[in-house]
Amino acid sequence: MIVDGDTIHFDMSLAPSPCFIVDMQALESNLAVLDSVQQRTGAKILLALKGFAMFSVFPLLSRVLAGTCASSIDEALLGRLEFGSEVHTFSPAYSKESLGEILSVSNHVVFNSIGQWQRFKPLCKKFSHRVEFGLRINPEHSEVATAIYDPCAPGSRLGIRARDLADADLSGISGLHFHTLCEQDSHALQRTLQAVEANFGTYLHGMKWVNFGGGHHITRPDYDVDHLCEMINAFRKQYKVEVYLEPGEAVALNAGIFVATVLDVINNGIDIAILDASASTHLADVLEMPYRPTIIGAAEPAVKPYTFRLGGISCLAGDIIGDYSFDRPLEIGDRLVFTDMAHYTMVKTTTFNGVRLPTIALYDSGELKIIRKFGYDDFKNRLS
Repeated sequence: MIVDGDTIHFDMSLAPSPCFIVDMQALESNLAVLDSVQQRTGAKILLALKGFAMFSVFPLLSRVLAGTCASSIDEALLGRLEFGSEVHTFSPAYSKESLGEILSVSNHVVFNSIGQWQRFKPLCKKFSHRVEFGLRINPEHSEVATAIYDPCAPGSRLGIRARDLADADLSGISGLHFHTLCEQDSHALQRTLQAVEANFGTYLHGMKWVNFGGGHHITRPDYDVDHLCEMINAFRKQYKVEVYLEPGEAVALNAGIFVATVLDVINNGIDIAILDASASTHLADVLEMPYRPTIIGAAEPAVKPYTFRLGGISCLAGDIIGDYSFDRPLEIGDRLVFTDMAHYTMVKTTTFNGVRLPTIALYDSGELKIIRKFGYDDFKNRLS
């Protein structure tokens, strides 16, 4: 692997900067874990494209995963055209135009409200010979501490509450979908399943499939895979349904790095290193989630002798990656290596300020392969 703990098995001076580098061996390791779940349970695992959509590695992923899940027509098209296999699509709402396109490329389409399902049922019937339809339910059970990521928070726009499903005409509906987790373990899923069964148990026996959604950190080293398999097998046995899971992060967890370079060093009461990278445009979750990425050789502020604030290249005043300490002062030209940078990175980049998107590369068997470099046309073609 390109990174093992704090050891880098590649000369980072040879990599472009800034650059996302995805490790094929790490992906294969994650796939082995996910495939073991499929083999032991009969469940189908889908790639959530909202978390990881690097289509150049789809030939590898498609050998193991059952398909993709999408939240828009463009994600659905990417899944159909580049990945193949099953395409499952959910959106908080559809327009007639977008749904028509989505139906043409999807295997499962999930609705967020009874009203949308009833409104579009005549259109859906035209595709019912090859598309299955489901409803997203809201178990009203929260597992996520950060409000912006909690799909079951009070007032959530996502999913149908049990009280709103009562007396609804479910003819034509073959499955239910729920999603309550974010980077969580099997015990959080267990509590969710208890809520789902308590609130929606009367509907489960009539379904063909149930989608457990995403947020399952299955490939994390301390994840209890045995417990997950036991729950899936018990659920399938009790309700006679097919089970789907749709992790995005677990597929690419710890499978990539991000390389950036120090462009300048200044002092404004604190030492500041300006990078050729940006939290705003390249690492959006640093500001949005928010979170503090790990950098090889760095520590929390003041743990090591020299503390620096890492600033981004955009002109957003708050484009700050964080404060880190180092064994020696940072200098112009130093390379910094951020870990666990495959998921929720490339899918969220922007060209705000005209900042160019990072190069995308693959590391495989000791070799670095440049997959794509971005330039002016990528900036211009987003505009008019």
